[in-house]
Amino acid sequence: MDQPRAATGAVDEPAIPQAIDSPADRAPEPARAVAPIAALTQALEALASLPASPAPAALGAPRSLDIPERGRPLADAAAELVREVLPRAARSDHPRFFAFIPSPAGAASRLGEALTAAVNPQAGAWRQAEGPAAVEAAVIRWMADAAGFPETAGGLLMGGGSAANLTAVAAARDAKLQPEKRAEGVAYLSAETHGSVLRALAVAGFLPGQIRRVALDAAFRMDASDLARLVQADVAAGLRPFLVVATAGTTNTGAVDPLDQSAAVCERNDLWLHVDGAFGASALLSPAHRPLLAGIGRADSLAWDAHKWLFQTYGCGALIVRDQARLEQAFSLGADYLRDGDLPGSAPNFWDLGLETSRPARALKLWLTLQTMGTAAVGAAVAHGFRLAAWAEDELRRTPGWRVVTAASMAIVTFRFEPSRLSPEQTDALNLEAARRVEREGFALVGGTRVEGRVALRICALHPDATERDMRETIRRLDAGARAALEETPL
Repeated sequence: MDQPRAATGAVDEPAIPQAIDSPADRAPEPARAVAPIAALTQALEALASLPASPAPAALGAPRSLDIPERGRPLADAAAELVREVLPRAARSDHPRFFAFIPSPAGAASRLGEALTAAVNPQAGAWRQAEGPAAVEAAVIRWMADAAGFPETAGGLLMGGGSAANLTAVAAARDAKLQPEKRAEGVAYLSAETHGSVLRALAVAGFLPGQIRRVALDAAFRMDASDLARLVQADVAAGLRPFLVVATAGTTNTGAVDPLDQSAAVCERNDLWLHVDGAFGASALLSPAHRPLLAGIGRADSLAWDAHKWLFQTYGCGALIVRDQARLEQAFSLGADYLRDGDLPGSAPNFWDLGLETSRPARALKLWLTLQTMGTAAVGAAVAHGFRLAAWAEDELRRTPGWRVVTAASMAIVTFRFEPSRLSPEQTDALNLEAARRVEREGFALVGGTRVEGRVALRICALHPDATERDMRETIRRLDAGARAALEETPL
């Protein structure tokens, strides 16, 4: 029986569209996810018609982003998303997207993402999603084994390297510093350390005066002898060194810090060694390139992004720690309202290992990729990235007027066009213009950075479908663009 209204003059609530109350929408979520298949198919067909370019197909903000009072058909809204919004994004999964660190996500990852979204499990606790939790635990164990970590190792998946670095900093702080001594703590990194580490240290409560910049060697790697000197000086000053952040594949040049030597300094002085291997840790899977990361198994923690060189969609990063109990020490809540998530006999809940309480099941798409590719094929795909950068370097060395600033390392090469008649500032602008011209052609997207204080162009090539021709043709087009821009540059 209908209930009477509580009071006269009550404001009527907007009517709920009948479609939301249909029998199909009262079905379990996976069944409901089948309903928009037609709209999804139409959207994918429209996306396939976009220009095959790594650069955005359209520029500027979408024409209208107004949120309506009343809803409209899903297919119409999806069509607008495809028409107005998605074309205004670079395609970091294109074979010739060479800027930043690409994300060449494979088909299995995309399918895994879709299946995960269809069920939408809450992957914070074992009781809520025992299957996805078991998959995540298996994937983390596989990554820990690849890095050479002991049986005590563990970890979790998260949004990416920035979150992993923050989580590692917090774990290191709590493991190595008593709360009342945090003001005396000192962390060590280099000028090539990713900026997210500085942000993590700030969020964790450390001030700029508690951070040391270790010198770089000629190959832009952290100088282990300078690290040892700085640590000794701080100990003598009564401070408490607690953390070293080394990098396995710097974003700028692909340099790998001396991990064995850094670990030795940490072990002598009871420091936590965190390795930021956001993209470079994937080299562990290539037998030919694994030796580049010698010593990584001595680290206390490792950041490793699967949405880079493991071919996953965003965001799928991992933090692996040598002793999982350190994460529990830093992050376990023990709140009464979370006790229903406990499953007797299971491993610790993932929400007790990191920042997120509600969290998606990120491991399913990575597991699906590993199941369908196999580790040998993944390793071969990683090795291909090394070849791509080497081909680009070879073409540069064959092309007059170009200087290789840093040789190919971990799929990254930096370089610079240096005509003799221009000032350094004009040369900086010319290099950036050459990259913009190739981007406007729609052929490739090449990034710019600064190395040794001057602009350098930078290629990071990870895509398994990129070819030797792609690399050499990109250099040829950059050369043509640079020379055309040079002709237009006044003396």
